[in-house]
Amino acid sequence: MKRRRFVLASLLILALAAPGYPDAAKDAYKKGVRAESQKQYDVAYESFKQAATLKPTDPRYEMAYMRARAYAAGQHVANGMKLRNDNKLQEALAEFQRAAEIDSTNYVAAQEMRRTEEMLKKPSEHGGAAAARAESALEKLVGEAQGPVELEPSPNAPITLRVTNTADYIYRTIGKLSGINVLFDLDYKAQKITVELNEVMPQEALKMVALESKTFWRPISSTAIFVAAEGKRKDFESNVLKTFYLHNASTPAELQDVVGTLKGLLEINRIQVNPTRSSITMRGTPDQLVLAEKLISDADKAKAEVVIDIAVMEVNRDRLNTWGTVVPTSTTITPVTKGSTSGSGSSTPIVTFGSLVGSSFAVPIPGAQFSLLMSDSNAKVLQRPQLRALDNEKATLKIGDRIPIATGSFSAGIGGGGISPLVNTQFQYIDVGVNIDITPHIHSDREVTLKMGLEVSSLAGEQNLGGISQPKIGQRRIEHETRLQDGEVNLIAGILQDSETKSLSGYPWLTKIPILKYLFGQEAKERTESEIVFAITPHIVRAEEITEENLRMIDVGTNNAIGLRYKESKPAQPKQPPSSPASPSATQGRRQPGTQGNAVPVPKASGGSGQ
Repeated sequence: MKRRRFVLASLLILALAAPGYPDAAKDAYKKGVRAESQKQYDVAYESFKQAATLKPTDPRYEMAYMRARAYAAGQHVANGMKLRNDNKLQEALAEFQRAAEIDSTNYVAAQEMRRTEEMLKKPSEHGGAAAARAESALEKLVGEAQGPVELEPSPNAPITLRVTNTADYIYRTIGKLSGINVLFDLDYKAQKITVELNEVMPQEALKMVALESKTFWRPISSTAIFVAAEGKRKDFESNVLKTFYLHNASTPAELQDVVGTLKGLLEINRIQVNPTRSSITMRGTPDQLVLAEKLISDADKAKAEVVIDIAVMEVNRDRLNTWGTVVPTSTTITPVTKGSTSGSGSSTPIVTFGSLVGSSFAVPIPGAQFSLLMSDSNAKVLQRPQLRALDNEKATLKIGDRIPIATGSFSAGIGGGGISPLVNTQFQYIDVGVNIDITPHIHSDREVTLKMGLEVSSLAGEQNLGGISQPKIGQRRIEHETRLQDGEVNLIAGILQDSETKSLSGYPWLTKIPILKYLFGQEAKERTESEIVFAITPHIVRAEEITEENLRMIDVGTNNAIGLRYKESKPAQPKQPPSSPASPSATQGRRQPGTQGNAVPVPKASGGSGQ
């Protein structure tokens, strides 16, 4: 008795507890859906994981869990990238580790985690003596190779200068005022020019003199420049080398598009493309490579993406009306001999005619049947596929069957035995069902142009061709191009097939009499309607990011030579005691901060030779 009670109690507990698991799973799933709609991917991941754990046999929960796992890991990877760009390596490493914990199959998270760990170890490794000894001589030289030289005038103060003299003399004057050594090409012949500089920074002053004298200069150290004629720019201009790693352009065609832009705008001929690494290595002047970095940054954008919701609805309606009488249209005359009992016991009425040439005839009268029938049937097929496509990339969806079609040549038979006509026949497969081809183009104003090919086909029957049964394919297809806003619904309807059949059977002439025709005949009307409706809705999930930096206009120099201008901030000048008055004859000089028009004497020209 006690055992029976224990068993009953256990069954009751299990019966009451069993519904709790599906309910808890459902609640967790709903929580995850809400979190996912608010882009709280960590919360969605935990909720979907709980639902899938409670009810692992439900494919809906499993798919939601896998989707949220990928989204959450991707979000942590993106956060880690931003933190690392801000030089917050420890925080970035934590984000990458969290992404790897969520999704162990995320290759990007594991790769970036290793890369960040190496960046954290680098300072200590380079500072250690053991690492320095292990480093080869060539690697050491590579590590010590410097970038382009930057000129550092001292003092870096505004210059005021008014003088008419040879260009070499003016270069040296500016050099002495700014603490810069000036070297000249041996073939350079200075010409006399006139310059007027008012509160101009040293580097700008050198550029003005170069423009006036048709010369160019380049820094050879932080305190020295080399001057030559403009015609020798290509011989003496310094070159730098840099490799650019592209994040989005990956195919050889995309890389060649970037290279074509660089060659066309910057006239850089020394370019090497590495499609395997998605990198471009260039050699050119510092200004050319600065512009190349901007152009690559402008061109190497992540492609926009759009999710396209497609609702395919096929509505069928069949209506059949049958009114009237199925009347007899034929009978038989049977000879009946005297004393015959033919027809006795039959349910069919018989009319017997009198003697004719010694015999009687029996005519059975068939029965009539009156019909009054109406049928109305509806059918609706609904499919809701979803496509995610890149900008200007074709997306294809096929739902249905693949049916073989015989192609090529075939023979009916050879010799006495004959050979099957399938011997020399080839087959190709065609897709029957719902076939959708969509190519989106995403505009910068949150609009999408969709170029679509929509087709609904079905097997309509078979026909015999040359001894081979071939399928007949019914097809309804539309090619359409439209421009929609993000989230706007486009209904494509009107692919309508409407057929109506009307038949009348009965006695001639009598079926033409109104109302009475239903007593002497039967009328049947059948109407079939079939319509296909597509609802297309684009949702932009990633738009092309165009910043103000991409749209900014930059001064790149002249048509023959690229030369960039950089922002220079005027340093705060300390107050200095008043200097002694200059002689009235000093017309050239530099105005000192804190003075009232006093000028510092400049070196005198010695015969205009510039020496």
